[in-house]
Amino acid sequence: MPARTHGLSDAHGLSLFKSSKLSGVYVPHFIAPQDVIRVLTAAKVSFTLVGAHGLGGWTGKPRATEDVDVVVGPRQVKKAVAALTAAFPNLDADDHPAVVRLRDRDTGAVAIDVMKPNQPVIHAALKNTHTVRSGRLTYKVPSLEMALALKFAPMVSLNRAEDDKHIDDADFIRVVRHNPDIDLDRLAVLGELVYPGGGKEIVECVRRVRAGEQLIL
Repeated sequence: MPARTHGLSDAHGLSLFKSSKLSGVYVPHFIAPQDVIRVLTAAKVSFTLVGAHGLGGWTGKPRATEDVDVVVGPRQVKKAVAALTAAFPNLDADDHPAVVRLRDRDTGAVAIDVMKPNQPVIHAALKNTHTVRSGRLTYKVPSLEMALALKFAPMVSLNRAEDDKHIDDADFIRVVRHNPDIDLDRLAVLGELVYPGGGKEIVECVRRVRAGEQLIL
């Protein structure tokens, strides 16, 4: 999907700078997303930067986060993990069905999440992207509509902790308020990847935010 720019490459790069600086203040043994980007790029791994570092440009309010989240190509998970653990030898791989969590050996905290694209909406994050060029870095973040779908999925998940859902709600609201030109047809298609009927509900969520109504899911 062609990326819409509107000067946002600069906004995304600035957002990544801010979220990295904020995270580095309080996260022990912090691994910067810029370094993760460099390692995966050098290893020729196809990936999309997601999570707070990847979506901050769309929210307009970058924030601190404890880890770096990337979605990698379906056949490149092992390659990505190998490259990252070689570059950051203090990380241990903790393999789960949906994600490989790279944990700091000393603290046990997750430093990098390598997300497996084995769910339709996660897989879509590899194709629905916005390319960012910031200094010498070139990388991909989710497109505007993809960013909303990635927030909508945990908002409606039965397995998501309630307090985390409130963070997802806030991010979703900020993306909608910060970006008036959402393609609602495209958003509906991506919403359907979350669950059947999700397309209609995610568009309704956008309507509620724009109308100043409360999000109730």
